[in-house]
Amino acid sequence: MIARFLSKLRLSSVLILVIMTVVCLAPDRPSVAAQTRPTTRLARLEPATGTYFGVNLNWGEDSAAAYNQRLGRRAAVYVQFTRFPPKTDDITYLNQFIDQVAAAGGIGLITLEPFDGLSAVTADIADDFATRLAYYNNSRGVPMLVRYAHEMNGSWYPWGEQPTEYVRTFRLLASAIQRRAGQSAMMWAPNYGAGYPFTGGTYEAKSGSADFAILDTNHDGVLNQRDDMYAPYYPGDDVVDWVGMSLYHWGDKYPWGKNNAPESSKFRQQLTGTYNGANGDERDVPDFYDDYVTKRDKPMAIADTSALFNTTVTGDPELLIKQLWWRQVFGSSTLQSFPRIKMINWFEWSKYEVEVQAIVDWTNTRNSTIRSAFLTDIQTGRYLFAEDLHPYQSFLPLVVRR
Repeated sequence: MIARFLSKLRLSSVLILVIMTVVCLAPDRPSVAAQTRPTTRLARLEPATGTYFGVNLNWGEDSAAAYNQRLGRRAAVYVQFTRFPPKTDDITYLNQFIDQVAAAGGIGLITLEPFDGLSAVTADIADDFATRLAYYNNSRGVPMLVRYAHEMNGSWYPWGEQPTEYVRTFRLLASAIQRRAGQSAMMWAPNYGAGYPFTGGTYEAKSGSADFAILDTNHDGVLNQRDDMYAPYYPGDDVVDWVGMSLYHWGDKYPWGKNNAPESSKFRQQLTGTYNGANGDERDVPDFYDDYVTKRDKPMAIADTSALFNTTVTGDPELLIKQLWWRQVFGSSTLQSFPRIKMINWFEWSKYEVEVQAIVDWTNTRNSTIRSAFLTDIQTGRYLFAEDLHPYQSFLPLVVRR
């Protein structure tokens, strides 16, 4: 009898182990936690410690594998832009992007661009896209950050300076993602406020419109830099997981295109609304980090950054320009002063810039001297690469090794 009992006990133990193994390995079954989207920091893809190192690549000419080989490390985050709602070709390119991110073991950051206007973003479109994100999360093992309609406070995009529709559609998409894609997070990312309201753009808010009245935050009948260029576009703490901003060194002052090394503390001052330098007095710009990171307890991404090197003119050397900038952005003193910066993505492109009317080399891995200097300098920070991420399972929140 005892032998029969022990035999049954061993069989039961084996069955329990098999069941647990199947549950743990099933890639297509999101857990209750994934479906209900827990509010812990790890569930919104914020690392418990350290800062993600990411990259924005020219996917038509470069690849995650090629970049990682040049760098000698695998970036943790990869940036892609796509039209929203996506068309057939957009889905094809997006799937190819996910293939590369999955192979690298990284996180995808997609910037959705509503070029058909905000009115094209409907509840059905939001639900369909959230379902696609859930597939990327659960079946492909790729956590996703969604930067929706970036630079919405600018006047150059079809979604620009339309606070009412922007907030409505952001919340619509965020709600769908909360319901369907537990390991996807929403990022709110306005344009840096200097120069606001960017008059002359095709989509600037017109005087007398309802949007103009909302944007006139000091109610003086004029839209200018004394108005708050961020707050009217903020969708709400309940739907914003991350806040982001792109900060570049375009040179010393407008017009851009000169090869000038950045001023000391320029990055810090722009982030905190205290810049008063070669490009003018920009202290009307609010303290973005304090208002939207510290006070709201949100992780922040420097969604894109780099330093301009114009390949057609002389001036300061390329290494000096880029190194002085990345030391400001990636330096350990920056992370100590701004501990909630949890992601920094380098813009790894060489491209023609209309503002400069020349080819600008934004890269830091194509030149061996610059690459070596960059790798040496970023060792001073606690940066997370793909190899630092825990092996990803669809039913677990992202875990980072301590």
